[in-house]
Amino acid sequence: MTQATWGQARELLVARVGQNNYTTWIEPLKLAALTNGVAHFVVPTTFHGNWVTRNFADHIVSQLKQSGADVHRIEFTVMRDAEAKTEAPRPRLAARPARPADEELPGAPLDARFTFDSFVVGKPNELAHAAARRVAEGGPVTFNPLFLYGGVGLGKTHLMHAIAHELSARQPQLRVLYLSAEQFMYRFVQALRERQIMDFKEIFRSVDVLMVDDVQFIAGKDSTQEEFFHTFNALVDQNKQIVISADRAPGEIKDLEERIKSRLQCGLVVDLHPTDYELRLGILQTKAEHYRDQYRGLQIASGVLEFLAHRITTNVRVLEGALTRLFAFASLVGREITLDLAQDCLADILRASDRKLTIEEIQRKVAEHYNIRLSDMIGPKRLRNIARPRQVAMYLAKQLTSRSLPEIGRRFGGRDHTTIMHGVKKIEELMATDSQLSDDLQLLKRLLQS
Repeated sequence: MTQATWGQARELLVARVGQNNYTTWIEPLKLAALTNGVAHFVVPTTFHGNWVTRNFADHIVSQLKQSGADVHRIEFTVMRDAEAKTEAPRPRLAARPARPADEELPGAPLDARFTFDSFVVGKPNELAHAAARRVAEGGPVTFNPLFLYGGVGLGKTHLMHAIAHELSARQPQLRVLYLSAEQFMYRFVQALRERQIMDFKEIFRSVDVLMVDDVQFIAGKDSTQEEFFHTFNALVDQNKQIVISADRAPGEIKDLEERIKSRLQCGLVVDLHPTDYELRLGILQTKAEHYRDQYRGLQIASGVLEFLAHRITTNVRVLEGALTRLFAFASLVGREITLDLAQDCLADILRASDRKLTIEEIQRKVAEHYNIRLSDMIGPKRLRNIARPRQVAMYLAKQLTSRSLPEIGRRFGGRDHTTIMHGVKKIEELMATDSQLSDDLQLLKRLLQS
């Protein structure tokens, strides 16, 4: 078989496998020889050869036969790194060892505190916890990827670390890779700069479980999104599990490619809601038990945890940080943790938690969400694309502030209180039938209350 025959087959393969697959997987193949019906090719890495064997071998044999070659199967040999650029038709070859299963993966370290045992389950995170548990069992799941989203400090990262810990304990042989989207982007750019893109692909497409935190950070990064898309598809095709987190739902991530949004929405998308009083109290009780063991003899008066759960509603990190400070302070001064001590020690946190949401903040956030000018929000224009966001802002102002209807009307360009009533009622009616509007309202409430 001549190089011309292989060239003809390659032209046919472009149409068969698509330009992206051809460029990534077929073009790097170097024809070495044809012996007894076996076409021998040189490949850059072991992973590359294995991938082509699984996904494109039949196509290659078929197109070679169509081009006139007597070929029944193909084999691959990995070229030594030092000779990877050699173009001679019969290069000197050497096998490249496969990556060991226990090779250290380029992921982020796991926090030993973030396990399922330390995760407090409540109504706002019940579904997310159950889905994470199912993935952590390591068996087949009916959803891939698992997409967790919610505001800061609601438990997304905790659940991802817990999944990784549990999988590693149950099945130590699994290659579980956890990292942030920012780290994924850094590794990709580094591989491009050092011309090691095939090594990058080999690492990320040979894992058993890929976990990417804060995926919203790759939005707008075109080359990184392209590689993430292909990595995602490659792993799903191999039935490998993917777990993703973000601060909002896939469809709400601005500048994220539509094809990536579509892939992310194909699995199970779970919202971690803001904590309620019962969940906050449960978290405080769990953490307080831990501190009682650490600070032996330190007493906490009745009602203190309930007070904190009621007053600190921003997010779990602030809540846990407040309790950590409180125990440390009481230990240093040798006093019992009383309500008075808590109010003195946590005065700054309690003041911040008492911050009142303003109508102006609501108007600004709604205007940003719907991409309209703030001046139009309070102005006289009655175009639908302005009137509806204005009514949304009126509804949120009524729901999230203690301002009266006349006060709200004054903030909306001096409108009458009956106009505000009409806007609020209209949104309440639409929420029952318009799922997109309901999603918008949930997102805006989460952003305003975070």
